[in-house]
Amino acid sequence: MGQGYFIAGTDTEVGKTFCASALLQAVADKGLRSFGLKPVAAGADDSGEANEDALSLIEHSSVKLSYPQVNPMLLKQPVAPHIAAAREGKNLTVGRLAGYCRGAMMTPSDLFVVEGAGGWRVPLNRVETLADLAKELNLPVILVVGMRLGCINHALLSVEAIRNDGLALAGWVANQIDPQMSCYEENLQTLQGLIRAPLLAEVRHQSTPSIRDAAQAFGGSVDSLLPKN
Repeated sequence: MGQGYFIAGTDTEVGKTFCASALLQAVADKGLRSFGLKPVAAGADDSGEANEDALSLIEHSSVKLSYPQVNPMLLKQPVAPHIAAAREGKNLTVGRLAGYCRGAMMTPSDLFVVEGAGGWRVPLNRVETLADLAKELNLPVILVVGMRLGCINHALLSVEAIRNDGLALAGWVANQIDPQMSCYEENLQTLQGLIRAPLLAEVRHQSTPSIRDAAQAFGGSVDSLLPKN
């Protein structure tokens, strides 16, 4: 089993999948084995049989797993997972999702990621959240910070929650989702000074988003994320 990471975000729509796919592509570009898991995804594509985020992880992984291995729990509606699951009569639990993940995690690799949904405390049911899944898998966390107004508060609260849950923060990614963000550089410098973990990549806004281009931003960090011999 390779080195694994849990990909979390400061909120929904901050580019978790984009950054996770770029990291997987950066590992693959080095000729190494990578794959991504999306244990629960809310929102099916036009076919009704797949989720676009899960398909992106598959596309940019060098180890090709089957769709059910990557995304064992597909919920049709693009709403909070616990709400979508209740509407579809499905049972979301940490134990069930962890079991799916552990089976796939045994696949030989150099690096793999398990991507969450939304922010750190997104509910799975009335008592469990996706943070509990990260804790159950005991994976170090990579936090994707969506660089926009309010990101400092969101990032610092997320970092605090991750550490209070007893997990290691392996690093964070600055993903510029708002091209018009005021004081971008000042916000980035503030976060670098306050987050006690390495900035793994700074992904600048792209008018036409390209995961392969974004993968270059991770190039200098890949070696530090790989298993230590």
